[in-house]
Amino acid sequence: MRLRAPQRTGVVFFPAFDWAIDPTHPEREERLLYTRDQIFEEGLLDIEGVVEYPPRVAEMADVERVHTGVPDLETHTSPSHLVSAGGAIEAARRVLDGDVERAFALVRPPGHHARRVVHGLRGFCVINIEAVMIEHLRRHYGGLRVAVVDTDCHHGDGTQDIYWHDPDTLFISIHQDGRTLYPGSGFPDEFGGPNAFGTTLNIPLPPGTTDDGLLHVLDHLVLPVLEEWKPDLVVNSAGQDNHFTDPITDMAITAQGYATLTRRLRAHVAVLEGGYSVQSALPYVNTGILLAMAGLDTSAVIEPDYHPDLLQMGERSRQYVERLCELMLEKFLRRDDLRAEAVRGRTHLEETRSVFYDGAGIREQQRERVRVCDDCGGTMVLESWENPARKVLTVELPRRCCLACRAQGEDAFHRATTDEYALVELRDRPHDRVERKRRAGG
Repeated sequence: MRLRAPQRTGVVFFPAFDWAIDPTHPEREERLLYTRDQIFEEGLLDIEGVVEYPPRVAEMADVERVHTGVPDLETHTSPSHLVSAGGAIEAARRVLDGDVERAFALVRPPGHHARRVVHGLRGFCVINIEAVMIEHLRRHYGGLRVAVVDTDCHHGDGTQDIYWHDPDTLFISIHQDGRTLYPGSGFPDEFGGPNAFGTTLNIPLPPGTTDDGLLHVLDHLVLPVLEEWKPDLVVNSAGQDNHFTDPITDMAITAQGYATLTRRLRAHVAVLEGGYSVQSALPYVNTGILLAMAGLDTSAVIEPDYHPDLLQMGERSRQYVERLCELMLEKFLRRDDLRAEAVRGRTHLEETRSVFYDGAGIREQQRERVRVCDDCGGTMVLESWENPARKVLTVELPRRCCLACRAQGEDAFHRATTDEYALVELRDRPHDRVERKRRAGG
């Protein structure tokens, strides 16, 4: 009798065998080679209810909804980036169209370190795959309330940046403590912008965190928050570099831990992010995730280097994780009161920041100003420059933009000149349009 999946599950596979950063880089062509072989050898695509779909190619308009490129997006975006983003879009559309209940986009290149402004490669990322997918879905399916649960070992700082001011997107990042790992961010006090306070939750975990620690975070923080917030769509940024064999991180998660997390989280869409143990982890973790999404038994998914006696979490780390979950849940439940205290008497909030592009070897400077608003996400004005001669200005009007925020944003766009900026963009989310002014020769 043919095995049948209790939950109809889609798979979109795009290994990008023609794209790599360099031949010895962790993010290289063969990263998904063994995963592909494992999926076929185990006969997962022969299971009734597990359906493979080819990826679509995302359009540049999909990318432009999310990113401003310096000097332009075409300079940084390869065909593989468009197919990777298109693969995630295809997986999510299959879910929203009712073809499947869950979907797993096994795609590369990854994207969760890509921020609103793109100057080049950082953290192996150029285009934020999940954000491009989410904004495509909102364009075609209406104003979805979305939760992104990022389980990559590295803080998803790009996704956080893109949705920092968005009250309709809940971003939860579970990652190795930024004091010990790139990109050095993702702390509990990073809690969302003034009009989206409490929609960013960071859970930095100590190195050596095991399955028990990760699942405690899921059960005692993530699931209660999701239950209270009630998203229309749950997206798992399914980074797998928390695995105990990963060469660039220091965590102790197993394939069974990932499978259990997937089963309990019940994300509608999972999108592959990191994970660089190409032979020892990825084939097994991906198999466990796919089986768990389909509602199938995962008990036989055990990686060859698994030795339970070697994966023990210290008592001090365990207590830290438990206390962190208590404090973050309490903070989330008090988010409205905390927001009122943070913005009292303020009409705008300003912030400056410095962003290092490790892949491009540059340092970007940013100056951001957002209008405090009780009616929408607030107009955001962002200056960005790596070289002052190539400074760009982005004005973003939020979804459900109120009249006051629209007037202020349009005024900021029209007042900005190409004498000062090489590029000025108005991103009008309610009307799904991007208007540009570009300096001649810029």
